[in-house]
Amino acid sequence: MRAMSRLALAALIGFTCVAEAQAAEFWIAEGEEVFGAAQVIEARHEDTFVALARRYNVGYEELRQANPDVDEWLPGEGTKITIPTFYVLPRAPQRGIVVNVAELRLYYFPADSGPVPEGVAPGSRRVITHPISIGRMDWSTPLGVTTITAKVANPSWYPPQSIRDEHAARNDILPRVVPPGPNNPLGLHAMRLGLPGYLIHGTNRPSGVGMRVTHGCVRMFPEDIEALYKTVPVGTIVNIVNQPVKLGWAADGTLYLEAHPALPESDVDGENVAAEAAAAEAVEQPIHESPLTSLMRAYVAVTEERRIELDWDAAERVAQQGRGVPEAISVAGSVAPLETEVAAASPVSGD
Repeated sequence: MRAMSRLALAALIGFTCVAEAQAAEFWIAEGEEVFGAAQVIEARHEDTFVALARRYNVGYEELRQANPDVDEWLPGEGTKITIPTFYVLPRAPQRGIVVNVAELRLYYFPADSGPVPEGVAPGSRRVITHPISIGRMDWSTPLGVTTITAKVANPSWYPPQSIRDEHAARNDILPRVVPPGPNNPLGLHAMRLGLPGYLIHGTNRPSGVGMRVTHGCVRMFPEDIEALYKTVPVGTIVNIVNQPVKLGWAADGTLYLEAHPALPESDVDGENVAAEAAAAEAVEQPIHESPLTSLMRAYVAVTEERRIELDWDAAERVAQQGRGVPEAISVAGSVAPLETEVAAASPVSGD
């Protein structure tokens, strides 16, 4: 299929496969850092990754990473496709919105989870997660902590001069103001961030969700931003991190690893990013971190309070493959609180 035909097909499918979209709300028991479950489906003859992404509320790139050997445009009738709906939480405070640019995914932790449903463990908390698009390499989405400062329904778009210049270079002249309507790239809902010029918003081109295609804003499926718009209050904390490698505990003490390809221009883990970026800029060098370095960084953070024996061969394989599907990497029965190890090694003082 020619490139133009594929793009046209993607645009058509993006507007027609909303009805089957799956819910993206989960309940996590106390102490759990992994949730959901991966699904394996058999493709129908008309399926594409663009259609499946919206149907299962996952991103296009997430599907490509999880299924590297499957043709994203013509999977083929009966082809088994992994739907990556199993997640490790980013290592960040579980409040407000957490955006992990490395996995092109947003997590929302409502301040009030409401009553725990029947069958869910008491003390469980609610998390809502959606795929997103972020800025492409020359328009990177900024990292850091900010807030939702305003919410706008049916927003007008005021493209900055830099974007108007970019379009003009392609003989596509943008007006100073794009009014609400089908030609507005912000869609029907927008939430303004405290970072000047940046939004979390919808789109009139949902086929691009789950890719690096924006000018730095966070773009969502229309139905996802509509749901968030109704529930996220102004003033909500938004923490934007870059964590290609994530480790998290299951309730039974198993440690899971989820890894994604690192963003080529900045492979840092989201902690102290501003300081590290400033240092790198001072010597005119980008920040780069290998998957194994990211793995070690995450391992140190996750084992501050618990000791665990890892299957390092499996951990290195998962980190290097970057498929975005969590796998257990701990040796069964090896987890223990750090204080247990310290107590065993410390002599008992006496007279």
